[in-house]
Amino acid sequence: KLQTLHLEGTNIGPDGAKHLAEALRHSNCKLQTLHLEGTNIGPDGAKHLAEALCHSNCQLQTLYLEGNTIGKDGAEAFADMLRYDNRTLKKLNLLGNRDISPALVTKIDRLAKINSESIN
Repeated sequence: KLQTLHLEGTNIGPDGAKHLAEALRHSNCKLQTLHLEGTNIGPDGAKHLAEALCHSNCQLQTLYLEGNTIGKDGAEAFADMLRYDNRTLKKLNLLGNRDISPALVTKIDRLAKINSESIN
C-alpha cells in the first residue's frame, strides 16, 4: 500500500486537493506522508484537507503545505482540526504561506505539538 506521495509543484489546485481529501477518507487509504509543496491548493483546498484529517479512516501523519497561500481561513481550518478532531497528524508544515499571521502559525505549531505528544 502507498504510504508516501510526492505531488510538490504539480499545480493540483483546490479541486485536486478536494479529490485527495476524498481519497484520504477511504478505508483502503494507508497514506501516512503527503507532500503538497507549491501545489496552489489555496484556502479551499486547505479546508478540504483539514476536513479529511478529521475522518476516522484518515491515517495521515505528516503533511507538507509550504508555499500554498492557504490564507487565514485555510490555516484556521487546520487549527480547528488539530484542536478538536484529529488523532493521527504529527507534523504539519506551513512554511512559506506568507498570508498567515505569526500568531496563527505559533498557535498551529503549539496544537500540532500537543497533538503529536498525545499520539505517542
